[in-house]
Amino acid sequence: MPRTPIVLNPRAGHDRRRQRFGWAFVAPFAVVFAVFLVAPLGYAFWLSLQTKTLAAGTHFSGLGNYTKAFTDPLFLQGVWLVARFALILIPLQMLVSLVAALVLDNLTTRLSRFARLAIFVPYAVPVVIGALMWGFLYSPRFGPLKSLFGLFGADAPFLLSPQNVFGGLINVVTWQWAGYYMIIIYSALRGIDPSIYEAARIDGAKGWQIATRIKVPMISSALILILVFALIGTLQFFTEPQVLRPVAAGSINSSYTPNMYAFTLAFSYSQFNYASAISFALGAVVFIGSYSFLFLTRKKNGLV
Repeated sequence: MPRTPIVLNPRAGHDRRRQRFGWAFVAPFAVVFAVFLVAPLGYAFWLSLQTKTLAAGTHFSGLGNYTKAFTDPLFLQGVWLVARFALILIPLQMLVSLVAALVLDNLTTRLSRFARLAIFVPYAVPVVIGALMWGFLYSPRFGPLKSLFGLFGADAPFLLSPQNVFGGLINVVTWQWAGYYMIIIYSALRGIDPSIYEAARIDGAKGWQIATRIKVPMISSALILILVFALIGTLQFFTEPQVLRPVAAGSINSSYTPNMYAFTLAFSYSQFNYASAISFALGAVVFIGSYSFLFLTRKKNGLV
């Protein structure tokens, strides 16, 4: 009985080779990702499930640290503070970046390139350096405000005083990130077909109407993206208040934000277990807040 010849598919072998090459290229990143992100997170989570005392040593406490965190007035006060920051800072950042992007989108001269660069430059400045710069500008003793107000025989206001520190920090963060969000919105605006604007002008639409009724609705996905970025960044507020704390003269304490509170517990009081629990509790708040917003947005747009 004659045998049926076996026909090998050369494409199958080619696909397997491509998969092996793909895994070979991904492997270095996967190793670095696992070693420097997944493993530390797993270890920190394990620490958060334990409690260390002088009498009993280290013992497993389950969710005890998390229960303590969500009843800790200092942690809840920090969460409430960043929530207030989010309510003011996020709309302000979106408004500034949106207006800047709309203005730049209408510029057709060489000034447009310079303006885009000038607005984006603050984002290129490291956050620590930017905070130090603003600490110098805010200082009533040796900053430029002292010389400016001295011309009129007045004392310079201290913008990091207990009464002004909230607005002073909002100004620093807005300056740092508005340019980045502006670039995202501007890129989305440049992707709109110009023929849509021409049709609107033929129908009698003015510049303001085109901006509010055509441009803004068509870049809604970009606006949602930067809103989520801003929400996550605000809830993780740490670098600016931490750097400005020595200059603020008591206006910013060690538990000003949840991240600062966790940092202080870990590196000033060696409470690594409780600090890990606070960090993961804040991460849960960030995840729930971001996911809830995305879910409501998708539901409103009929995507779920």
